[in-house]
Amino acid sequence: MIMKELHRLKSITEFHRVRGLTPPEHPLISVVNYADMKLHAEHNNINWVLDFYSISLKKNVEVKFRYGQQLYDFDEGIMFFIAPGQVFNIEVPLVERNQRSGWLLLIHPDFIWNTGLAKTIKQYEFFGYATNEALFLSDKEEATVTNTIDTIRQEYHSNIDKFSQQIIISHIEVLLNYADRFYHRQFITRKISNHQVLDKLEQLLTTWFKDNNSIPTVQLLSERLNISPNYLSSLLKTLTGQSTQQHIHNKLIEVAKEKLSTTQLTVNEVAYELGFEHPQSFRKFFKSKTEMSPQEFRQSFS
Repeated sequence: MIMKELHRLKSITEFHRVRGLTPPEHPLISVVNYADMKLHAEHNNINWVLDFYSISLKKNVEVKFRYGQQLYDFDEGIMFFIAPGQVFNIEVPLVERNQRSGWLLLIHPDFIWNTGLAKTIKQYEFFGYATNEALFLSDKEEATVTNTIDTIRQEYHSNIDKFSQQIIISHIEVLLNYADRFYHRQFITRKISNHQVLDKLEQLLTTWFKDNNSIPTVQLLSERLNISPNYLSSLLKTLTGQSTQQHIHNKLIEVAKEKLSTTQLTVNEVAYELGFEHPQSFRKFFKSKTEMSPQEFRQSFS
């Protein structure tokens, strides 16, 4: 197995140079035409890290893109987000048959430093996804985000004045808010994929409580599902109105009720089997969820 070299691009200027582009008009922000980028097969064994944000829309791209533990195809037009410090790899074919299209918006953190966006940009969960859910856009949605990008491009191509930075940042915020809206639409409309995640979560919880005397964490479940904790939480909230922790608690109560109603285990033994270190904690948890103590629940079946 060939170990991939790690290459960090510290500036947008360096990115332009590596990708065979003319120097950026502004050192801290750039909109790039994806068709103009030079992608080389000899770079296939390089893992890349950017010190700036990348927001992109790519179409008809024959490259394979590995981000986190997931491999992506870009045959369809999809939107993708990378935050500073995240590792990715691009596999380029020796000969590209299609005319790729799309754009990249590159934003250095210094451009938004000491602004409201600097504080809120990390709250957009799609920058942290290590999941197979890139953002698939309808034609209308694609036109909306591309129009916003065109406005940003026009603004920084104009003569830079004291208003330019704030105007551009305002449009970046509009772009991110549209992306947030479209992601939540995708959670709902891509029901088959989403319900598969719910099914896998249910199976995972059932198996976990059967084979383990402990309570699984949100992080553990996310890793087993190969998606990020934030993504799992957003998906569950959108589809069910409940967080991942609430799903764990619901399953915990379901298993507790089964043990209390169908076995001769004492309440203390049930508590230990479910991963509670102290039976009193189990009693308190059970009553908070069911408004009955474990003993009262058991007696209702006698």
